[in-house]
Amino acid sequence: MQIYKVGGAVRDRLLGRPVTDNDWVVVGATVEQMHDKGFRPVGSDFPVFLHPDSGEEYALARTERKSGVGYGGFTFHASPEVTLEDDLIRRDLTINAMAEDDEGNLTDPFNGQQDLQDRLLRHVSPAFAEDPLRVLRVARFAARFAGLGFTVAPQTLELMRQLSESGELQALTAERSWKEISRALMEDQPQVFIQVLRDCGALKQLMPELDALFGVPQPAAHHPEIDSGVHTLAVLEQAALHHQPLTVRWACLLHDLGKGTTPEAEWPRHIAHEKRGLKLIEAVNQRFKAPRDCQELALLVGEFHTHSHRALELKASTLLELLQRFDVYRRPQRFDEFIAACEMDARGRLGLEQREYPQAHYLRGAAQAARAVAVQPLVQQGYTGQALGEALKKARLNALKAYKDSAAG
Repeated sequence: MQIYKVGGAVRDRLLGRPVTDNDWVVVGATVEQMHDKGFRPVGSDFPVFLHPDSGEEYALARTERKSGVGYGGFTFHASPEVTLEDDLIRRDLTINAMAEDDEGNLTDPFNGQQDLQDRLLRHVSPAFAEDPLRVLRVARFAARFAGLGFTVAPQTLELMRQLSESGELQALTAERSWKEISRALMEDQPQVFIQVLRDCGALKQLMPELDALFGVPQPAAHHPEIDSGVHTLAVLEQAALHHQPLTVRWACLLHDLGKGTTPEAEWPRHIAHEKRGLKLIEAVNQRFKAPRDCQELALLVGEFHTHSHRALELKASTLLELLQRFDVYRRPQRFDEFIAACEMDARGRLGLEQREYPQAHYLRGAAQAARAVAVQPLVQQGYTGQALGEALKKARLNALKAYKDSAAG
């Protein structure tokens, strides 16, 4: 029995990055031997075990053969005869196909170390094209390592293009796709993930609503970058630079989908794109079964982001409706995330990345003014039921009028 550290732990050590998870491959062992040593089996598809003390994953060296469509369409074979090289060749990228023994000796049959030096994301073998999930994985690694200068090798991008055109991406489950997408959006440069998907034709297959934004112009006065797709990538980049949570990044990605449905005759204006985008946002939400908080914020940002940009001009009654819609009294965090997404939208414009966004402070103040209205005095005045609701609404409206006056003064 020989045990090797493999994959990301080896790669990240060689890159000088912190190693957070260790994965191990066991060569020359049987399932029975692993049981005898106290390893706990997990997973039904192939022999993976948890170490009795560390809890880290140890997998028996295995080969795989394509037997169906999609990510799960593989037959695995694990036995003591499977070599380390047999196991490594089935991995996605050369930089993930290196192994290290307990003395630190490196096994690198596919020149992963050279590709690390060359800053290249390159596939290990033609079998790469058998697994559609690898299109998303490579794009995610491109987003993670873009800051270090990594790019996708042209031959690998071509295989990704072939996979995208084959229809295999449609076989990916919503859960697997969302896992990759959500992880990619939380990388340092998530806009690179979207750009790589677009470069290989995968974005058109996975999110045609988003792909449709590229090439659609916007008014240069508000959008010096002109292109709606380029703007969306810039907004996502700003969200990452400002360390926004996943909910905000997802909303930033989908906020302008309605612009992709504007008739060309109306370009570069996009009247009512907020309303037109709602069905598209809903479709993308459902396709990937995004978590509820991500879904809700994306829809609200899609519908109301221009309200935020015009916040200083809104009537008190419109402000109140906006606050009511967000339920700022019980869910203040959601309104804060909405404001954050709108600020990223304002900053995601060529040359305007550093500009101030006074609407953020103004909207937070409005929410605070409305929340400060106490219910108890109205109850003490005898209001109940529907009448209490009306009185509370009127009191909040008056508070917002006073807030607007003080802000103007």
